Amino acid sequence: MLLELAADAADEEVKDEVEGNLAALIKEVEDTEFRHMLQGEHDINNAFVSINAGAGGTEAQDWVEMLLRMYLRWAEKKDFKTDIIEILAGDEAGIKNVTFSVVGDYSYGYLKAEAGIHRLVRISPYDAGKRRHTSFASVFLYPDIEDETVVDIDESELRIDTYRASGAGGQHVNKTDSAVRITHLPTGIVAQCQNERSQHKNKDMAMKVLKARLYELQQEEQSKKIEELHSNKKQIAWGSQIRSYVMQPYRLVKDHRTNKEMGNVDAVLDGDIDPFITAYLISL
Repeated sequence: MLLELAADAADEEVKDEVEGNLAALIKEVEDTEFRHMLQGEHDINNAFVSINAGAGGTEAQDWVEMLLRMYLRWAEKKDFKTDIIEILAGDEAGIKNVTFSVVGDYSYGYLKAEAGIHRLVRISPYDAGKRRHTSFASVFLYPDIEDETVVDIDESELRIDTYRASGAGGQHVNKTDSAVRITHLPTGIVAQCQNERSQHKNKDMAMKVLKARLYELQQEEQSKKIEELHSNKKQIAWGSQIRSYVMQPYRLVKDHRTNKEMGNVDAVLDGDIDPFITAYLISL
């Protein structure tokens, strides 16, 4: 009613204020409805995200770095805190694999929609012939279960190694002489951290990641051996992707699970992935 009166009176100031309040109210309602979909046991938890290069060589490693930027920008827009835990630079460019934490309510619930194989199609900046290349990267998600007594770890079953960290440098990693790698001997699962300057802090973070990965293993394959889990993982290559990001010969991002599409590829790669997350969660 107030909006109609403002329009009739040509009061642009009041009209803008009412429209702004209405947009904020609509967003609040949408956020509330969205969080009602996040009813999983650990949806409210913080998250650990691992991105690994697949088929495509240097192209795939560059794709990992692009995905890392996309998720960091998405988290920034959500006011979530992120921290690079472990990173391995590519041979020529990009990143072979990276693990980072996302701290914020429901960060795991949101990001679980991103788990799977992501495919990029573009004209390669590394190809002198300017040919079109297809690259793949895998995204794995683990809930942070640090404060939950769901995983018991026998310290006698751990091998703890320390080493000097090295990586891409810049904003991705702080060099340190106290990086820690923890191997869970019964399963072969490895967690490592090189981001903190203190060996003690690196060990604590690596242990958190290890617990999260062991919990995920328990949930997925409670009655199977770790070798069976590895053999059932899809190859990080053609035919197993959950989403395609096409930059040539046309521009389109499509999620193959929900058929959700967005033509503004640049916006998606700049962190605008909520439409895909929402479509996936609604489809569950």
